Amino acid sequence: MMPMTAVAAPAFESRANDPYHTAYFAVHAETDPGVMPRVLALFAKRGLVPTSWHSRVCGPDSAELMIDLQMQGMARREADFIAAQLRQMPFVACVLTFQCDRGTHD
Repeated sequence: MMPMTAVAAPAFESRANDPYHTAYFAVHAETDPGVMPRVLALFAKRGLVPTSWHSRVCGPDSAELMIDLQMQGMARREADFIAAQLRQMPFVACVLTFQCDRGTHD
């Protein structure tokens, strides 16, 4: 098992905002009613509302919950911190992340 690296959360008041950066999160978890509110709480306690949220139950016996969400304007450091927090949640099996920047010409 790989050791976890601790990353400190950015202070709420000093949160970096990058309007051209979007963080994507794909959360795969067991179907448990507490998973969705815990995921959303990571954003809500920072005063954030995900730009996009889609969740679905799938797999044999509807045992898997998949949550795909986007957060536009989130700085890379904060997205990395939230991904690390998601990976430590009960019932979460896997968290995939993707971060990209769009040019000013879009």
